[in-house]
This record gives sequence, C-alpha cells and structure tokens, in this order.
Amino acid sequence: MSAIPFPLEIVIEGTPVSQGGSSSSRARWIDRIRASTQARLRELSDWEWLDDRPVAVTIFYSSSAGMQGDVDNIIKPILDGMKHVVYPDDGVVERVLAQRFEPGLLWEIQTQSVQMMNALGATPPLVYIGVDDDLSWWLLS
Repeated sequence: MSAIPFPLEIVIEGTPVSQGGSSSSRARWIDRIRASTQARLRELSDWEWLDDRPVAVTIFYSSSAGMQGDVDNIIKPILDGMKHVVYPDDGVVERVLAQRFEPGLLWEIQTQSVQMMNALGATPPLVYIGVDDDLSWWLLS
C-alpha cells in the first residue's frame, strides 16, 4: 500500500460544469471527475491510501469556443470530484492555479509535463488537472 503518487495528472475531454450549473449537471460532472481520477490512479498504482498532505491543484481548460462565465466557477466542482479519491477533504488544497485557453490565442508554458502538453495540444474542449504535494513555492528566499 502506498500514498497517492504525486504529481498526479488527469485529462478529461469535455466542457467543465460551472458551480452555477444545475445540480444534476454538476453532480454528473463531479462523478465524471471522480471516475476519471480513479481510473488514472489505477493506471499508476495498485492501491493508494489518502493522507492529509497539503497539495496544490492546477486546472487548465482548453475550450473549443470562447468561454462564457467566470473561470473561478469551474474550480469547486473539480475539487469536489477529487474528494475522497485524491485527498480526504478539499481543505488540504493550499493553492489553486486555474487558466482557460481560448481558441486563436497564442500561449506558452515554461514548465510542463508531457501529459500536460499532450492535453493542451489535443482537440478541445478538455480539462487538464494536476495535483502535486510539492509546495516548494511556499519557501521564501
């Protein structure tokens, strides 16, 4: 038995559901996040146990058309979908970085993983989620 293997990266095709969406669509999106995360964890390890290590979450949303609404409204359902799968409670999330990438805009990410670049290079819409327990950004020089 081992702890969750961080960094953990998940890619989900489709458009995220906003916190302001209907309760049924939000519940389906949360279930989809949960199932995708569980499937990714099964690919990486046989068995994981949850602990309360502080984590940082990165959310990139690549849309196929201009996004309506606010990017902050997609965060809570995503964090809730990983609850009891990646962490016992989303209270352990110390930092969230969220970014939307709309079609036709040029962008560059300085530090990226292969999975992140594959996700952002794929046909939108899709959501990339990265969870990491490396909180070295906390340290001040």
